[in-house]
Amino acid sequence: MRDEVIERNRVEVSGWQSQYQRIEDELDDPRSLALPDWATLTQLSAALVAASSDQFQGWGDVVTFAACTASRIGEVSGVRVKDIDTEQWIWNLRRQTSPGPGGRLDKGTKGKRARRVPIVEELRPMLLDRIQARQDKPVARLFAGPRGGRIQTGVLRKATHWDTVVTELGYEHLRRHDLRHTGLTWFADAGVPVYRLQQIAGHSDPRITQRYLHPDIVALQADGDMLSAHLKTPKRSQNGPKLRLVQ
Repeated sequence: MRDEVIERNRVEVSGWQSQYQRIEDELDDPRSLALPDWATLTQLSAALVAASSDQFQGWGDVVTFAACTASRIGEVSGVRVKDIDTEQWIWNLRRQTSPGPGGRLDKGTKGKRARRVPIVEELRPMLLDRIQARQDKPVARLFAGPRGGRIQTGVLRKATHWDTVVTELGYEHLRRHDLRHTGLTWFADAGVPVYRLQQIAGHSDPRITQRYLHPDIVALQADGDMLSAHLKTPKRSQNGPKLRLVQ
């Protein structure tokens, strides 16, 4: 739903006003929408699986993968076996599944930019199991629904009773896209440099990426920018402090 507001005509999306306002809020403070830690993510994943009618483990895997790679649900749906480099543990993110005139379609990533995303150790056992189950099918989807179909954010929401589960856990604000906010916030807090965080996120504007930095880091960077501006001043005041030689 959130991505539809951006990519489609607003009047075609039900409830676009509230969704559009939420996008504005995300741009102001995306950190506030993130899950706090790994334990909370695993708790959420397990609760969503337990709440689904078939207790389909794939829902939990999708949620965990999306959060730890800072990706969109459509991008998770587009992952193929061959996209995962298990030697370097890198995801070569090339495509996403999005709404189209004839239904869900695979296409290039948002902005048409492929990117490389690191795969953390916590994800590797799950991915290896999935890859081994499809080892003779390199173009097979790594993540699919209970019946083998493409993953959709709306289906994930309904199948797992998302709204009820997140409310019971105390995160009633949480939406599927907030898994991406979670990953980018975690990467930023782990100390990933801004230019690398921008590449992982696929942001074209570094100012968007900087909103994921911890406020203390942002303040320090602002202090540095102030000093740089001061040093670049063509003519400094003659009335300011001066250095003198001490004998």
